[in-house]
Order: sequence, then structure tokens, then C-alpha cells
Amino acid sequence: MNISTFDLNLLRVLDALLQERNVSRAAERLALSQPAVSNALGRLRALLDDPLLVRVGRGMQPTPRALELETPIRAALQQIQESLGEGLRFDPASSQRCFRIAVTDYVELICMPRLLQQLALEAPGLQIEIQHLSPRLPVEALDQAELDLALGRFEEVPERFVRRPWMSETLQLVVRRDHPQLQGPPGLEAFLKLRHLWVHGGQTRGMVDQWLAGQGLQRRIAYTTPNYLQAAHIVASTDLVAVLPTQLARYFAGLMPLQLYELPFHLGPFHLEITSPALRERDPALQWLIGKIQRLG
Repeated sequence: MNISTFDLNLLRVLDALLQERNVSRAAERLALSQPAVSNALGRLRALLDDPLLVRVGRGMQPTPRALELETPIRAALQQIQESLGEGLRFDPASSQRCFRIAVTDYVELICMPRLLQQLALEAPGLQIEIQHLSPRLPVEALDQAELDLALGRFEEVPERFVRRPWMSETLQLVVRRDHPQLQGPPGLEAFLKLRHLWVHGGQTRGMVDQWLAGQGLQRRIAYTTPNYLQAAHIVASTDLVAVLPTQLARYFAGLMPLQLYELPFHLGPFHLEITSPALRERDPALQWLIGKIQRLG
């Protein structure tokens, strides 16, 4: 294909169609008429020799070729938009941007309610879409603009990303009240004999187990989950114990029959970061949002 004769406006139409899966909604997003979008889709089908979107019921289903094109086209359009928009003023009061953020359920609980309260006052048109963290920093999704930023604790971050300190947190042992093996804060020996629930929280190895391994010790992990919020419910109704972030532990201790204890060894705090692509440093909207999140730490 000769790119010099390709109408690049068609890529905006394809991106809108892939997001909306509907010609009418895509036309509304682009401020075009429905016949204009249908005509553009016809031209795209001819140029790319593929149906791209096939009608299924009331919506449209993308073909494998369209799905293959979706991520690189969206990333390219976003980069062009940011490049052309350098130096432009960002107006939070009128912006309709949608930001996609990767967090654990724990970070979502302690951060997002407060952030949404601020956005309702200062940027009511902004949208937030949350994706939960996988065990590693979602590098590919950030590179391809499927995510705008990630909040969490990351051990390995490539140099093409910017890391900003956000919040420091400590850990506490959480057990159900009247636990049959605990009548007070456990010593190290008693701690190791308990049956533990481990929340991996996007990590492949937690701080507790790293410290224990350094002492040649190991605790009994009976249950592993990625969900902090479910952990508190499980601990409240079983004899399992869990080591949870202090803010989360105190929150649930006010709602459930839970007892909190200090750990029988000193770990110090852990640190959460805001991680975003360095290429997005000149995106005024994203930088505004990052500033808002930083002040919540």
C-alpha cells in the first residue's frame, strides 16, 4: 500500500468504529453523519481488502485483521494528538478524556473514592477506567496506550517509564477475633505455625517471605489470592491469618470481627509508585491527573 495516497482520516474512523462497534455511535463520537462513516468504512474495506467489521445482531464484530490493527492505530493516533497538542492548555472543567489506570483492589479502595470526589468538582467530564494489575508492570499495555498509568509497587521498571513516589505503607497481621491459637501478639515461632493467606497484590514474592527466606525460615501459606478485599472476608470467617497493608487492615477491622497485631519482626515501610510512559510527559491532561493522584498519597 502506498501511504502517500492513503487518507489518514480513515484511521480515525476505524478507531472510532472499533471502540464503539456501532456506526451511529462512531458517527456521534466523530461529529460526522452516519452515511459519512458508512462511506469511510466502505473505503477502508476496499483499501485493506478485508470486511473489518461484520454486523452481528445490533452491533458489529471486528475481524481478526481489524483486531490486529486496533492497538497500533490507536497508539499512533494518540501520539499524533499529543504531539500536535504540545503547549496547548488543558481545561479540566471541559475535558472529556478517558484515562485507563492499572491498580490492585487495595489501591483502588484507598485512592479512587477520594480522586473521584475531586474530579466531580474540578473535571466532571473526565472518565476513569480501572484495570487490575497482573503480577508484573503492564509494560506492553502502557507502551501501546491501552493504559495511561499504573499505581503499585514494581521491582523492575524499564528506563522508558517515569516512576514517581506516591505513598508509603506498613504491614500488619490480621486475624479473626477469638482466634483459637492467638490470645495476644504472636512471637516469631507462633507466627510461623499459623496458617497464612497470602495476597500477592501484583507481586511474585512478598516482603514477608523475602525477609523470612533471608533468615532461612518459611511460613505456612494455605491460600493465595490476588484480591486484598476478599482476603479480609476470608480471614474474618476462618482460622487463616493474613498480612495486609495497614490502611486496609484498619478499614476492615472497623467493619468485621478482626484483630490487628504488629508483625513479630521489623520490615519497615513499602513504597507505592505512579508509573507512566516517558513519552507522555508532555500530555498536559495526564500530567494534571498524575498531580492530583500524587497529592492523595
